[in-house]
Amino acid sequence: MDFPFEPYRIKVVERIHRVSREERAAHLERAGFNVFKVPSDAIYVDLLTDSGTSAMSDLQWGALMTGDEAYACSRSFADFESTIKDIFGYAHVIPTHQGRAAEGLLFSVMLKEGDVVPNNIHFDTTRANVEHVGATALDCVCDEGLDPTLEAPFKGNMSLAKLRRAFERYGRERIPLVMLTITNNSGGGQPVSLANVREVAAFCREMGVPLVFDACRFAENAWFIQQREAGCADKTILEICREMFALGEGCTMSAKKDALVNIGGFLCLNDPELAREVTNLLILREGFPTYGGLAGRDLAAVAQGLREVLDPDYLAYRIGQVARLGRRLDELGVPFLRPAGGHAIYLDARKALPHIPQEEFPAQVFTAALYLEGGVRAVEIGSLMFEHKDPETGRMVHPAMELVRLAVPRRVYTHTQLDYVAEICARVMELGKRLVGLEITYQPPALRHFTASLRPLGAAGLIREA
Repeated sequence: MDFPFEPYRIKVVERIHRVSREERAAHLERAGFNVFKVPSDAIYVDLLTDSGTSAMSDLQWGALMTGDEAYACSRSFADFESTIKDIFGYAHVIPTHQGRAAEGLLFSVMLKEGDVVPNNIHFDTTRANVEHVGATALDCVCDEGLDPTLEAPFKGNMSLAKLRRAFERYGRERIPLVMLTITNNSGGGQPVSLANVREVAAFCREMGVPLVFDACRFAENAWFIQQREAGCADKTILEICREMFALGEGCTMSAKKDALVNIGGFLCLNDPELAREVTNLLILREGFPTYGGLAGRDLAAVAQGLREVLDPDYLAYRIGQVARLGRRLDELGVPFLRPAGGHAIYLDARKALPHIPQEEFPAQVFTAALYLEGGVRAVEIGSLMFEHKDPETGRMVHPAMELVRLAVPRRVYTHTQLDYVAEICARVMELGKRLVGLEITYQPPALRHFTASLRPLGAAGLIREA
């Protein structure tokens, strides 16, 4: 057995309501074949995201009850700040209500129109916040990270060759920072090695630009380093985190992931002048510098969650549960990005539905079919999310991969429920060429996948008659 049993007892349960296939079909139609708009009461297993969907511990619930709601300089903020400094090591800790707020503050201060931000792969909100100020989000993931079938230990690594080419093409003056997302969410939840962080950090020092982490799943990334990287097996998760973050100049963080809470985030920086500018903007947009849009109880729950997430038993079970789902999918012949990610399995929709071209959104088709067939909600990470217009050629560019992410909430679902998910994935695979493509009927100007509406290209709906 390569992972332990659950390192916790279940003390509170929430009833799940089953809805019929006919009801699901009606919900899907009303939602414009976009599962973001399906009511949660009509979902059986919800793998839309692992963000803000964790089950909190007894100690976190206790922290909620004892949170200090003072407007300024509460003891909850003191605990929040000291815990973050202990793990991340940065000089300035700025609370925000979630990760995208931290991104928005950082990029509003650091970026201007025409700038370029390299990353291994930007996730959706990061990319949107970069582009909102007129800058370009540039992906520089290693080539291994773009091959769904390749088994490699650190497919989230940034390509130094691609990063160098970015500086050669755009010039140092147009690149005010480099980001590194750990684990690499858009690339299959794949980890970044400590060796790669060192290489990227050394290059950034050479170029005179700061390295900033997107640290949402930092503990999961540290666990992969401990398990897979030479020379790291005897290091604790905390030691690896400290070593990793010491190589950068700051981080953005959605606490809704590895801090095991339902709301919260923060921005860490070493540069005092930059921190001062960001804090001034924080006061305008989020709140006082010692609460940043959060209640004191939320700050307390984040601090406790950050301590809990470093537990090696928790991490072994959490990542082992995702790996187990991958093995079950493998047994059923469902293609996914290999190896299994830290927080999710990413189904390979191009391989699963080769008859549907990217302009007809194969990953969104698979996502809609998962809900229709079994009440399972996943999320598309493909052309609906990441198709974009090339600023130089004006042509539409599709992403390299069409993925369906099965993001597993922390401490929420059982093996039995995830086995059910695997069986529904196999059922969708069996539909094969009966599934038809989708077209967009409405889309907003940014982050369209959240609220877009679509319709099937087939007269009979999403599934043709046999």
